[in-house]
Amino acid sequence: MSMNIMVVDDEQSIADLIEVYLKNEGYTVYKFYNGQDALKCVMSEKLDLAILDVMLPDIDGFTLCQRIRENHNFPVIMLTAKDEEIDKITGLTLGADDYVTKPFQPLELVARVKAQLRRFTRYNSSEPLREGKIIAFAGLVLNKDTHECTLNERPLSLTPTEFSILWVLASNRGRVVSSEELFREVWGDKYFTNSNNTVMVHIRHLREKMGDNAEHPKYIKTVWGVGYKIDR
Repeated sequence: MSMNIMVVDDEQSIADLIEVYLKNEGYTVYKFYNGQDALKCVMSEKLDLAILDVMLPDIDGFTLCQRIRENHNFPVIMLTAKDEEIDKITGLTLGADDYVTKPFQPLELVARVKAQLRRFTRYNSSEPLREGKIIAFAGLVLNKDTHECTLNERPLSLTPTEFSILWVLASNRGRVVSSEELFREVWGDKYFTNSNNTVMVHIRHLREKMGDNAEHPKYIKTVWGVGYKIDR
């Protein structure tokens, strides 16, 4: 099945060139010369990757990337004529996955696209991937041996307790884990009334570090009166 790639660049010649190379690889390309039209595409089409120019006539690429990350986790590659480290840091902080400086070789860009799609496909399968003590799904990767966690290839600095909570929820993906069960699993102690507050505080910190909206969470969801779950 063909994968859908959105290309946004106000320099028509560059956008057209990228389109030709991507179509030669069998990708379906949605091409735009401004941010507003690109945003409409994001809302109406199922995209697998986006290539965004930083300098656009209406919405800059950084803002466009930020808007995409509000609801989507597909890979984003930033294009810019600026070769400044601060621009790269800004893009990656806002959720970009890769960064290519103009002028670039089209074949290099295609290689970057393929690499990002391979990574995205591997980490976003419908079922969790377990390799020994590794759980990976929907861009989230947990390594129990090293206690390392990444989200869309961005390292998350988690405390041992936060990691343990996330591991328990990810291991029971699709099932509600009660606050009592979560407390017993993570703290290894008897559950008391005030123990629920302890769990709630740690869940809040986890969501903040993951950038997960508490009202409309993508990962850790609250089942009121019962506990927490991560959907399958």
